[in-house]
Amino acid sequence: MKTLSKSILTAAILGTSMMSSAALAEQKIGVVSVQGVFQSLPQAAVIQENIRAEFKDQIEEITRLEKDIKYYLEKQQRDAATMSEKERKELEDKLISLRDDYAGKTQPLQNQIQQRQMEERNKLLGLIKQTIDSIAEKDKYDMVLNAEAVIYMKDKGTDLSKQVIDQVSKIK
Repeated sequence: MKTLSKSILTAAILGTSMMSSAALAEQKIGVVSVQGVFQSLPQAAVIQENIRAEFKDQIEEITRLEKDIKYYLEKQQRDAATMSEKERKELEDKLISLRDDYAGKTQPLQNQIQQRQMEERNKLLGLIKQTIDSIAEKDKYDMVLNAEAVIYMKDKGTDLSKQVIDQVSKIK
């Protein structure tokens, strides 16, 4: 009796594994290099240009502060021997003020730029995801994986990256 139940159990496990292997063999799997697609899109470059233009005045102000700080540091080094104590103190106060102003403007600007980049990046990634879903549905893919997570792929024809780039590039 024990031998019979072991035989039945073994046959059931063997049958199940064979069915799952057959089912797996019939699946249609595609891959997309999401990072590669993102970097190849013309919209990504446009986003960077738009963000630069949006924060242009603030970036110029920070650049001006950097130049002023550099100028006053050079002046301090160059003229230190000939400056009076009062002039040296005024120059140090000016440098401290400029550095504080620089630090107070740089960090918030970096945060704003980073936030805008993330917003725009997420919008573009949403378009990429919609396009991948559309292609997978149309071409009846069972699964689409990120190409960066795939170690080996026998059939290069299942790489959908080019199709995704072509379709997303057409979207304005």
